[in-house]
Amino acid sequence: MQALFGQLLVGLINGAFYAMLSLGLAVIFGLLNIINFTHGAQYMMGAFCAWFLLNKAGVGYWWSLLIAPVVVGAFGMLIERTMLARLYKLDHLYGLLLTFGLALIIQGLFRNEFGSSGMPYQIPTELAGGLNLGFMFLPKYRAWVIIASLAVCFSTWYVIERTKLGSYLRAATENPALVQAFGINVPRMITLTFGFGVGLAALAGVMAAPIYQVNPLMGADMIIVVFAVVVIGGMGSIMGAILTGFGLGVVEGLTKYFYAEASNTVIFVIMVIVLLIKPAGLFGRER
Repeated sequence: MQALFGQLLVGLINGAFYAMLSLGLAVIFGLLNIINFTHGAQYMMGAFCAWFLLNKAGVGYWWSLLIAPVVVGAFGMLIERTMLARLYKLDHLYGLLLTFGLALIIQGLFRNEFGSSGMPYQIPTELAGGLNLGFMFLPKYRAWVIIASLAVCFSTWYVIERTKLGSYLRAATENPALVQAFGINVPRMITLTFGFGVGLAALAGVMAAPIYQVNPLMGADMIIVVFAVVVIGGMGSIMGAILTGFGLGVVEGLTKYFYAEASNTVIFVIMVIVLLIKPAGLFGRER
């Protein structure tokens, strides 16, 4: 039973990162219709930003949670203004190819500088150790990651789906000329939204650094699975990204316990089945 609960915990941890990353992708695609393939590289940049802040500037984990998403999000906004903004009137494929190329460039630069081996990032002292629940040992840091990711995900959903700001964002994607007529700067809103989605990836990277270590390939290993999660949940569906991320993380963890050989492919098998039955995804809508 301890092994089973241990794999459930691993599944929830993976699900937390799947949910945060797929949420960022869903925000960018659902509101801006951009398929952002640099998301994995930006997740990796968030982890590296935290590592730099700790080792070069002496800034700890808690401040990194605030600073890294802002820095990487600003980098994302620069990409949106200087490159992606030129492609909005073209087919989505052009944006995908551009972001895919940028992801390879960023990953290559970091790999050339730091190699492929991981660099450790220390767990904050406040979250060191764990709790003995009787049926399992629960590390405090992993519990924090699950709780924090849930708070971030559902707060984002609430802002987009239940607030005036979210209604402006959704309206700007449907009829930007009308929203502009109300005095709202739509291009600035688009840029900030893209930066926010990138910031979510960077935040996930900071939170992942003490668990998975910091290395240039950590985003490449994650992004393919995250895209599968987004497709299963429904492209652009905020709630679909959250629920599918956590749900598939748990499914992956249970698969590792019952049939470990299938754990690396179970998400893709589910994706194929969902696409055959409901091409728009579990929570998606036909466009």
